[in-house]
Amino acid sequence: MGPGPGLAAALLALLLPVPVPVSARGPGAAACEVSPGGRFDCGPERLLSRAGCEARGCCYSPGPGPRSGPGPPWCFFPRGYRSYRAENLTATESGFSARLRREAAAFLPAAVDELRLELALETPARLRFTLRDAARPRYEVPLATPRVHGRAPATLYGLQVSQEPFGLVVCRQRGGTVLLNTTVAPLFFTDQFLQISTSLPSRFISGLGEHLTPLFLDTAWTRVTLWNRDMAPAPHVNLYGSHPFYLVMEDDGSAHGVFLLNSNAMDVLLQPSPALTWRTTGGILDFYIFLGPDPKSVVRQYLDVVGFPFMPPYWGLGFHLCRWGYSSTDITRQVVANMTAARFPLDVQWNDLDYADAKRDFTFNKKSFRDYPEMVRDFHSRGLRYIMIVDAGISSSGPPGTYKPFDEGLRRGVFIRNATGQPLIGKVWPGPTAFPDFTNPETHEWWHDMVKDFHEQVPFDGMWLDMNEPSNFVEGSQDGCPNNNLEHPPYVPGVFGGRLQAGTICASSQQYLSSHYNLHSLYGLTEAIASHNALLRVRGKRPFIISRSTFAGHGRYAGHWTGDVGSDWQQLYYSIPEVLLFNLFGVPLVGADICGFLGDTSEELCVRWTQLGAFYPFMRNHNDHGTRPQEPFAFSPPAQAAMRNALRLRYSLLPFLYTLFHRALSAGQTVARPLFLEFPTDPNTWAVDRQLLWGGGLLITPVLEAGQTKVSGYFPAGTWYSLTGDSTIHSKGQWILLPVPLDTINVHVRAGHILPLQEPAFSTAQSRGKGMALVVALTPDGFARGELFWDDGESWETFERGDYTELLFLASSDAAVLSQLLRASAHLDGVLLEAVTVLGVTSPPRRVLANGAIVSDFSYRSDTQVLRVPVALPMWEQFVISWS
Repeated sequence: MGPGPGLAAALLALLLPVPVPVSARGPGAAACEVSPGGRFDCGPERLLSRAGCEARGCCYSPGPGPRSGPGPPWCFFPRGYRSYRAENLTATESGFSARLRREAAAFLPAAVDELRLELALETPARLRFTLRDAARPRYEVPLATPRVHGRAPATLYGLQVSQEPFGLVVCRQRGGTVLLNTTVAPLFFTDQFLQISTSLPSRFISGLGEHLTPLFLDTAWTRVTLWNRDMAPAPHVNLYGSHPFYLVMEDDGSAHGVFLLNSNAMDVLLQPSPALTWRTTGGILDFYIFLGPDPKSVVRQYLDVVGFPFMPPYWGLGFHLCRWGYSSTDITRQVVANMTAARFPLDVQWNDLDYADAKRDFTFNKKSFRDYPEMVRDFHSRGLRYIMIVDAGISSSGPPGTYKPFDEGLRRGVFIRNATGQPLIGKVWPGPTAFPDFTNPETHEWWHDMVKDFHEQVPFDGMWLDMNEPSNFVEGSQDGCPNNNLEHPPYVPGVFGGRLQAGTICASSQQYLSSHYNLHSLYGLTEAIASHNALLRVRGKRPFIISRSTFAGHGRYAGHWTGDVGSDWQQLYYSIPEVLLFNLFGVPLVGADICGFLGDTSEELCVRWTQLGAFYPFMRNHNDHGTRPQEPFAFSPPAQAAMRNALRLRYSLLPFLYTLFHRALSAGQTVARPLFLEFPTDPNTWAVDRQLLWGGGLLITPVLEAGQTKVSGYFPAGTWYSLTGDSTIHSKGQWILLPVPLDTINVHVRAGHILPLQEPAFSTAQSRGKGMALVVALTPDGFARGELFWDDGESWETFERGDYTELLFLASSDAAVLSQLLRASAHLDGVLLEAVTVLGVTSPPRRVLANGAIVSDFSYRSDTQVLRVPVALPMWEQFVISWS
């Protein structure tokens, strides 16, 4: 059923004729009166002289600095530069559509004369608009997005459409803040160059990963390039993933987000006005706008489109240990033995490429890893899990019949093809390699068969997907790349190396769905999907995958580690915004290599990194071969003690962390959280990226510089208790200086929260059966709330099937802590609640009761206002603890 006449009339009224004439001989002086910070570049693909600039109908105004590089462009669009005109606005079932006709000559080849605009009012807080070629289909990202029927009856947004030149304006119904205004610069839509710009209501913009960057981007002429690249993290270059999503904090603490569903190479340009320009080399313009109005809602609305995160197995939240250089099973076993002897928790042992025969996937070295299957089974018998690396390239150099993954892949046609239709051959660690095409359904079946065959030999528990941008040690292929417009498009974004094929395979190589030119940045995501499905079929349990290359929607299938970070203090700091940004992108299972991967760490750096790493959602120590050993047991006794404390602290908090992951799966929440997400109306929190939250209730303030004895942290207004219960901060919204001896990381509980804890052990297999505790952080009026999600820790879709226990904990103003059983299964049977610590008890209790029985051995400290109650109560039953 289509829209009624009322809606049609309202939509047609949106079409506003706003013609601004521009002379065919060039713009008038008035049209060129544009402030430097608001100028949009008229020469995106090359530098222009005055004559070349004015020939495009643009304004030329030389500045004091160089024409290239950061700063206002010398050649810029005048006001009202004609590009497309909107016509035939028509009401549709979901919103409206229109035709856009090109009015001016384009300065890049193969301009599209007629576009189709479709605008869907999908939900009250989500708007989608697409711009497609009206005459022929183009490549579109094959991401499964929600199908919406009908239109939202009421929305948080208002719309206007400028007819000539075409532009779209989106504003808030309440307050009128303009969130998107594409009339600020012309629209371009050619075969290989699409450009659209918008004003921004604030300079506080975050997102657009993956880059080494602070939490909020610099709008002073910053170019952000998206094109997945094997590149050790460094500023101002494109890295391993592409996430074309941004979130903006508005002046009043509201937030909105924008997602461009496009996987082609692109630049996003930020300028001081503030404004933003998208430039992409293909596909269509497919935008989602999320109205929030708070930043948590923006993230959830984005995840409604790209998918909620997967639930990791419980063991995946323990401590992981790896090194490139564990060159035999003997050495790998010894590392595990050393961890045990030094009394460090360890859940998952990894191997880098050392295990493989000639560095080939799905093989192992029959000499140095002769007892490889037995080693993994031995780890299992001790409650440990095992993960090994899998690279994207498949060795192609052996004689036929000697390497099944390549032989079978060749027979089944699963490899990416070059211009002649043959498998493209590049070079990675094993030498000449072919690259599986994970957009091909047959490749998924072949990949499953390879995973299954190897798992039958070595019963590994998860997969580590590396080199999957895909990385290539020769440019394009061993035979080079064709000289065509896919390899050398008219506009090349600011990719490291200057060419699309730099560090990867030919852009013109062919895949099942399209050219690699279109699909390149999806390579890691499609491999993660194939690996997720293969592991689920082979093991029958929750898959655990960590991948280097990512794209929007990756968190549905896998986690991420931040690649080849250096062992230095700057990289330690940058790991915090990186972890926080990936949580905004819907990839909460993320962490950096603790102590750094490249170069030698120092003892102090490794201690401080381990303390911070204890609060990465994914915690792994991993370093390069030939560098200083950095396992926890490799340092002095004081350093070991500090690291041991950090690991035991993490393990005690795992029930809380696991519950946060459940909330990510079930409600689209973040796990590691920037302060602004929880305190959006406090502008002081917006740029804080040297601290992080777990959920809404735990604030971590790490040391990020050498030689520090104190660290400054921002505490939003409210009451904050140290997790140890020895101090309390009553903040008005202020910076606090905290002591940080080497064995200390400052962790504070926010008043109003209840955290479930568990006695730590040397693995999660041991800790899951131990006693639990609650930390209750009371508000001044005596309230707190928390929850616990518990299942068997590894079965597939326990939440969806209802096979779990969920407990709600409440602290009430009448001095009581109680639990409510929201759902019960047998998984908590035998686990006892052994202690309750209540923070903020303002007067000494005379009597404490547990389920009506007197507790005689409670303790209370008047100086810290901490009540400690030892109990022995079944966690699988409801309970009440009260004091008076």
